[in-house]
Amino acid sequence: MYTKDGESYFIVDAHIALWDARPANQLNIHGKQFIDCFYDYHRNLSPEPELWPYEDYLYYGGERLMKDLFEDGYVDHAIFQPAHLGAFYKTGFGQTEEAFELTRRHPDKLTYNHCWDPRFEQAGLDQLRRDAERFGLKGVKLYTAEWQGESRGYKLDDPWSYRYLEACQELGIRNIHVHKGPTIRPLDRDAFDVADVDHAATDFPELNFVVEHCGLPRLEDFCWIATQEPNVHAGLAVAMPFIHTRPRYFAQIIGELRYWLGEDRIQFSSDYALWTPRWLIERFVDFQIPADLTEYPPITVAQKKKVLGLNAAAMYGIEVPAGLGLAEPEPVAV
Repeated sequence: MYTKDGESYFIVDAHIALWDARPANQLNIHGKQFIDCFYDYHRNLSPEPELWPYEDYLYYGGERLMKDLFEDGYVDHAIFQPAHLGAFYKTGFGQTEEAFELTRRHPDKLTYNHCWDPRFEQAGLDQLRRDAERFGLKGVKLYTAEWQGESRGYKLDDPWSYRYLEACQELGIRNIHVHKGPTIRPLDRDAFDVADVDHAATDFPELNFVVEHCGLPRLEDFCWIATQEPNVHAGLAVAMPFIHTRPRYFAQIIGELRYWLGEDRIQFSSDYALWTPRWLIERFVDFQIPADLTEYPPITVAQKKKVLGLNAAAMYGIEVPAGLGLAEPEPVAV
């Protein structure tokens, strides 16, 4: 929980990871390229006091994760959104067993989402059913630009993707998080295009499609899709740190999202450990739209509370303690 100026905020970090990018786990040069690109995002968008040594960034472990999020970072609940990247890392990039074990030890603080890849066809579909039971999945994280054999990506509206989405619907996995944002070396930029979200969201109205990174750098395309599809949501991972380096750009991002989607479909995400949540939360609570950007109204405290935690809590059925939700409106006298 974070408290400032008499207001308390229930924080759900809707996008975190526990990864191992150490050389021993790198399968090839692409594993190094990937984590180096991550580290460049970290170095270029973080305040200097928040910078990590490169060696810490390669692998930080569960103990540090718990401290950075829940002791130092104001976070009340966090959701793992793993990327496998089996073409680049021997045991995968996201550490499934370590992350799931943390979740089992701290179910009040952590939710584990898993991943699937439709290019594994029936074998992967069978694995999804086993994973849903083992992990108690409420959501999945998809990386449509991930490499698999000769393929350098897939689309949400591919025939096998639809079979997996049908299985998610059947299994009660309602929250489909999709990386649709900046490219990461050596992945292909166009494989993260947002257009396939439109088709899938229309055909699966009972599922929530959380577009991580809100489509950046395709924000306008994303907004035009999301305004027509009420089950499409915006995840602020990667957008958040621009509050430090490009505050006017961040104002435009959050302003456009509120204009097209409204404040009920935007979720705070630190993208830990690209960035740690503490400074992002502090900056967002203090943030206000610059006065000369008159096309965007000011951000209210209630809107900030929704973005920082209440929206994701509602999606995942996370209990919000008494006093940390929004105040009930006063009854209108008749």
